Amino acid sequence: MLVSIITPVYNAERYLAKTIESVIKQTFKNWELIIIDDYSTDSSKEIINNYLKIDSRIKLFSRLENFGVAVSRNYGIEMANGKYIAFLDSDDLWDENKLETQLSKMIQNGYSLCYSAYRKIDENGKITARHVHVKESGTTYVDLLKHNEIGFLTSIFDVEKIGKNKFIRVGHEDYVYWLQILKKGHIAYGNNNVLASYRVHSSGISSNKIKAANYTWNIYSNIEKLGLVKSVYFFINYAFNSTIKKIKR
Repeated sequence: MLVSIITPVYNAERYLAKTIESVIKQTFKNWELIIIDDYSTDSSKEIINNYLKIDSRIKLFSRLENFGVAVSRNYGIEMANGKYIAFLDSDDLWDENKLETQLSKMIQNGYSLCYSAYRKIDENGKITARHVHVKESGTTYVDLLKHNEIGFLTSIFDVEKIGKNKFIRVGHEDYVYWLQILKKGHIAYGNNNVLASYRVHSSGISSNKIKAANYTWNIYSNIEKLGLVKSVYFFINYAFNSTIKKIKR
């Protein structure tokens, strides 16, 4: 039972070693770490090559020009050999029992897609907010339209049940990715154990609420093509849930 972990990298020298170490330290050992270097100009590739020498489960694929994160993830999906696929960006971290905890629950319950609670950290690794908790009752397509509860770095899915879906190049591509999967009838199940650390950058999308709102509206109206009335309805739900989430921190 192999897990393929997909990690796109672009100029991530500051955090990359700790990200890779968090995978190596997993209590579940049957994994492959597929790293796609998206034409980094810093020392990222050198860092990766050092780890290639000490762990054969780590694989590097280098791009000859910068294509962006969506294309890199798609390439990683193509190269993946595992029954399960998980995603970990080059600045985020997993707790040591992350894979073991989620896989155990997935196998026991026959889940095709699972995600977990997580904590937020800043550029220096300091916890910045309360833990982001998730429900365990199951998230449907309609639920996800109201609120994106799936923390991307915590997600794992069964390739045999879901297939190798591709990302599209659009703002909030991870949100669109899960919407496309759940729209087919799949249900995502949460694990409320905190199993990962999501790094928030001051210049990141999550720190720019106006840009994030614009991306969300574009998804409703142009990607999902919900129409004006439904787009407004789900956008209001999105804004409300985002506000509640912020108040709870």
